[in-house]
Amino acid sequence: MVSLSLLLIAGLFTACENDLQPLIGEQNEATQARAIYSTRTVNWNNLSDGTYTNTEAVADFGNVTGWNEARAYISSGTARVKLEPNALSGAGGMISNIDISDGSEYELQYDVKFHSQFDWSRGGKVGFGFKIGEGNTGCDKADDGNGGSARMMWYTDNNGVTRLKPYIYYKDMPGTCGYDFGKAYPASGSIQKGTWYTIKIYVKSNTGTSTNGRIRVTVEGETILDNAIRWTTNDAKRLINTMAFTSFRGGSDSYWESSTVGYIYYDNLSWTKIN
Repeated sequence: MVSLSLLLIAGLFTACENDLQPLIGEQNEATQARAIYSTRTVNWNNLSDGTYTNTEAVADFGNVTGWNEARAYISSGTARVKLEPNALSGAGGMISNIDISDGSEYELQYDVKFHSQFDWSRGGKVGFGFKIGEGNTGCDKADDGNGGSARMMWYTDNNGVTRLKPYIYYKDMPGTCGYDFGKAYPASGSIQKGTWYTIKIYVKSNTGTSTNGRIRVTVEGETILDNAIRWTTNDAKRLINTMAFTSFRGGSDSYWESSTVGYIYYDNLSWTKIN
């Protein structure tokens, strides 16, 4: 009877172990998908032209959400995002979030180029940026002190001049939607289609209710914004936790739309946790 009992126990253990094997494999895969990087450099030189898949995006960025394969493409060693005609925000482009290690001080840099036939329309959000705390965007005014964000946009004024502008959400923002501090690149004239621009964004969290945070934006080596800032007033929400990747037209009104397909290219992305 003892021998039979031991055999039954051994058989039960073996069955349980075999049943767990797929779960262990799935857990390992999920763990890889949840990779969170504090410092990373990404270019696309080693990827073949074609759809920029979610699997490839996870390998490049770590834990990324909101990736849209239908609008992401590898083109000659760059990442290209497609903007759909007659559509705004996420319905027409890319709104993706990348988990990064929580920190109080971060910097990122990337190159961006608009296709030579790109229709500026009124403007839209472009490229990589940071979210702090609850990561306010989308005209969700950050005056509750629980979050903010630092991104970029392109904007065409009533004279047809198109420039790159900071787009910032923070505790003391004057309006409902992102604020540009009256800054833009270039100081006069327009940015050009088919031309690469290097953008750097530096963010430092503030502490408590003080204005000892920082926002610095540099385009082509020219610092267009360098300000003390109060991102939050809730220390539990003060840390930078997400890198945003946004490429879309809008605004929410129809005059932000374009009747044509648009392409925006990215290269040489890097981000660094300083503290």
